[in-house]
Amino acid sequence: MGEGDYAFDHYRKIAPAYREEISEVHRMEPYVYSQMIAGKDAGKHGEAKNSWLTGTAAWNFVAVSQWILGIRPDFDGLIIDPCIPSDWNGFTVIRKFRGAIYRITVKNPSHVNKGIKSLVVDGAAVNGNLVKAFTDGGEHKVEAVMG
Repeated sequence: MGEGDYAFDHYRKIAPAYREEISEVHRMEPYVYSQMIAGKDAGKHGEAKNSWLTGTAAWNFVAVSQWILGIRPDFDGLIIDPCIPSDWNGFTVIRKFRGAIYRITVKNPSHVNKGIKSLVVDGAAVNGNLVKAFTDGGEHKVEAVMG
């Protein structure tokens, strides 16, 4: 929906690394997703169940890498479509895709949540937000400016 602040806030609420401040309540390794965490009315408040057994980590990787950072595979290449918090200045990603390596830098000088103003691939301007797939096995530099 283009609301990067909202999306990242929701991610932060379920990401194990952001739960360390409640470690006396949340009893599980701080880097592990669990199936559930027992609520205040439970006999063992804060106890996490079924760690390491869910697909949650994989699905969160997809959510973060493809929908917040916005680096999504497409039939024709990689779509660069970040939806990030407005206070982020940008980010960098190294993405392997179809045998090539893409060094992607996203800059957010206007501090927007979404939208690509310009895209440059290996020094050449590209219309839109699709980086065509390379099959040469080499490295390619991608620079995107949000706005």
